[in-house]
This record gives sequence, C-alpha cells and structure tokens, in this order.
Amino acid sequence: MAIVPTNIRNIGICAHIDAGKTTVTERILLYTGKNYKLGEVHEGTATMDFLQEEQERGITIQSAATTCPWTKDGVEYKVNLIDTPGHVDFTIEVERSLRVLDGAVAVFDGKEGVEAQSETVWRQADRYRVPRMCFINKMDKMGADFEFSFNSIIKRLGANPIAVQYPIGVGNDFKGIIDLLGLKAFFFEGEMGQTVVERDIPAELEEKVEEWRHALIEKAVELDEALMEKYLEDETSVTVEEIKAAIRKGTIAEECNPVFCGSALKNIGVQ
Repeated sequence: MAIVPTNIRNIGICAHIDAGKTTVTERILLYTGKNYKLGEVHEGTATMDFLQEEQERGITIQSAATTCPWTKDGVEYKVNLIDTPGHVDFTIEVERSLRVLDGAVAVFDGKEGVEAQSETVWRQADRYRVPRMCFINKMDKMGADFEFSFNSIIKRLGANPIAVQYPIGVGNDFKGIIDLLGLKAFFFEGEMGQTVVERDIPAELEEKVEEWRHALIEKAVELDEALMEKYLEDETSVTVEEIKAAIRKGTIAEECNPVFCGSALKNIGVQ
C-alpha cells in the first residue's frame, strides 16, 4: 500500500565524531525491521557506512539515507533516515542534509557532553529551523555523567532541554533507564540488552527521580499557557498525556528538546 505524502518523515541523526551516531542509526534500522542483522561500525559492517574509506576508518564521511517503516496507532509511516558525518571536515554534508529534515536526533557522548562539532551542527539546525530531540549515548562508558552532559546542552547550546529519562547507574554499572513521566524503571538484560524487564525504581534513586520529574513537569507546563494555569491551580491535576502533548508541541515549535539516554552499543535505551 502506498504511503501518503503526509505520512513521510525525514529524520537526521547528527553528532560530534565518535558520539555513536551511526551505531544509534543501526539500532533504529534493526528495531524498525529494516535490517534483520545488526551492523557494527567497529566491524566495518554498518549499513550506513558504505564507502570503503568509511569502513576502514570507522567514521561517516558522506551523508547516507535509507528508508524504514514505522506504525503508530494503526497508521503506517515511512521514515527517511539520514545519517550525517560527525567530523568537522565534512560539515558541508551535514548542511546539505539539514535543508530537507523534518526533525533530528542530536547524539551526545555521555562522558564528553556537548563537543565542538555538536555546537556547529546545532547552530546549523537552528538556521534551518529543525526540531530536535537529544540522546545522551555511551552511558556505559567509564566517566559517563548524565547530569554533566545535560547541563552542557544548556550552557554550550543555550537550549531548553527537558529530561524525560534518567539512567540507572553509569559506566560498568549502567543497567537501564527510568521513565520520568511514567515512573517506571526498565532494565536491559542479556548479553546485548535484548531482554527488557520493568521493575520498581531503585530506592536509592527515588529522591533523584522525584527531583528530575518535578523539573520536567515545571518545564513542560511553561510551554502551554492553559496547562500552566491548570498547574498553578492544582499541581496534581495535570496528566501525563497533557505533559507529553505539551513537550511534543514545544519540540515542534523549537521551544524545547526532550532528552533521552542509553547505550546504543549495548542496546540499552534504544528500543
């Protein structure tokens, strides 16, 4: 069945070199059913790194596009996924891609936060008015720090990030993510995180989760005047669905950037 034009989305994946951008892209292709075998950058088997130089060097040189399916609420969508280079020498490739994007995923290294090329690409996306969400990747990396990376988005990009997830552990102890809106903890088990298990939020994180959830709600209601009035009258009256709708509206209007976290390499938080 043909996809109607209004159900086609052009989505770009942008990042500084080595933030794990192509690895994130490969997971998207796997989980949408586009690929049935996982490609890896370090093995030279990534679908999106098709040039010999890219496979040998383990970096993206040329923007690559592919199509993957996505179904939501019974409606089928066609997603044109564009993996852009992260190296400063290939900035022009990113510029070309941004002109046609409906939205983008900005990938950040969980240890480094915002880096030089992250800033360059972000400014380019500002110029072309591309709505963005953020994915703080490599939370399994030694020295990873979610809060540092989150704050770097504010300080270095002047953005309005809204964390919708919080990590369970970091580095070798990174085990899963907490959905701050739904107040659910998801653990990713198995050698490649293929088994997703929902459990109660760890007791040692309850206070931190409450703090981040409160910040999420306050930032979300600021995006919608009617919701803000409702919240001021009764903080408990605002529903999860209303908060999600406000964040979606704010993201499309480039007033905020929802922030997710995980480890693409270990398949944690990318499903």
